[in-house]
Amino acid sequence: MLTDPIVALATPPGRSAVAVVRLSGTGTLEVAARVVVEFRPRPARRATLATFRDAAGEVIDRGLYTVFPGPESYTGEDIVEFSCHGGLLAPARLLSALQEAGARPAAPGEFTRRAVLNGKLDLVQAEAVGDLIDATAPAQARAALRQLEGGLSRRLADLRQALVETEGLLAYDIDFPGEDDGPVPPARVAAQLEDIAWRVERLLDTAPAAERLREGALLVLAGRPNAGKSSLFNALLGDERTLVTEIPGTTRDAVEANVEFLGWPVRLVDTAGLWDAPDPIDRLGVGVSRRYLASADLVLLCVETGRAPGPDESSVLIERPTLLVRTKADLSPSLPGGGVPVSAITGAGLGEVRREAAERVFGDRMGLADLEPALGRARQRTALARAREALAAALDQFHGAGDAVLVAHHVREATAALDELVGAVDIEDVLDRVFGTFCVGK
Repeated sequence: MLTDPIVALATPPGRSAVAVVRLSGTGTLEVAARVVVEFRPRPARRATLATFRDAAGEVIDRGLYTVFPGPESYTGEDIVEFSCHGGLLAPARLLSALQEAGARPAAPGEFTRRAVLNGKLDLVQAEAVGDLIDATAPAQARAALRQLEGGLSRRLADLRQALVETEGLLAYDIDFPGEDDGPVPPARVAAQLEDIAWRVERLLDTAPAAERLREGALLVLAGRPNAGKSSLFNALLGDERTLVTEIPGTTRDAVEANVEFLGWPVRLVDTAGLWDAPDPIDRLGVGVSRRYLASADLVLLCVETGRAPGPDESSVLIERPTLLVRTKADLSPSLPGGGVPVSAITGAGLGEVRREAAERVFGDRMGLADLEPALGRARQRTALARAREALAAALDQFHGAGDAVLVAHHVREATAALDELVGAVDIEDVLDRVFGTFCVGK
């Protein structure tokens, strides 16, 4: 079932000029020949105009088909891509005809899964495909492309090669136990293990920033009721997402939206005001606000221009990474007394807020000419953490009892963790988790 013909719509359903249907697997050319009038598999990679018919011989559409012979294709199998007219009817009828001709509907992510199983991509690159599809900000797309090109994969391959070389050095001690120090000085093995452990630790250090880039930095608007949070929220979004009135306490729940600041992804959250609420419902809203504050990458603390921060606001400034935003700057001639003056009405200061916020949460990456390889997913971080634990055990054993067999065992555990990370071993539950979130046409 891993090579049977599969078919799926590769473009979003709905009204459009063109829809693309993808067919892949063993027997793909035979399936296509039952649907395409006068089907010709050659020349490859050249769009050919043809008529598509169903099993009864009724014309479905007139469009283009392109043959990508395996193994030089995305999946490593024979692929035929059909370009028909968009909309709902023509693509659905073409899909139905291809299924009647012998293909089955593809499972989510099955095309990319086959690419991994056929050695066209490793698992880290496959995850980058999903990240590129889901990207909403230019920085996310750049990071995904960098990973798809193999930046992280090469870094992991270098680590794995170093582990294999270390295991080879340890084999001398295992094979020649009677010699004084063995053919390889123990200091060399120790230095190599410590260097690999250091490199693994440095790669793990990239995880928080990379995950923040992939998910979007959490920026929480906080402040007293009627401090202008919702107005600023709408102004930063460029859309009226939340209600704005002169009545304090209009916002009782958190409202979240995705936006980009200078090309960097942000999850912007408008919260209920911080105050000693007498009403039980208002108190629930304040509780939600405080939970968001506790997990925020950056708090945009809204304090009206000319007013000193109160006790609750001052505690936020002390306890959380905070950018002080002086709202309603158009209404007060007073100097803001620190912070960024902003007017949601005139738009003054909005660019400064975006710049300051982006620099605060992505400053460590904004200065890089290119995004360095990093761990952007929890699965990657977990696998590499297991490698770190195995290396720590290897070093403890090496500096302790010094049993080369046990040291080699821990080194093999670290290697196995890296193999799982890149998909070098066939672990079905890992593959299911990775590709279960993909669209069916990818």
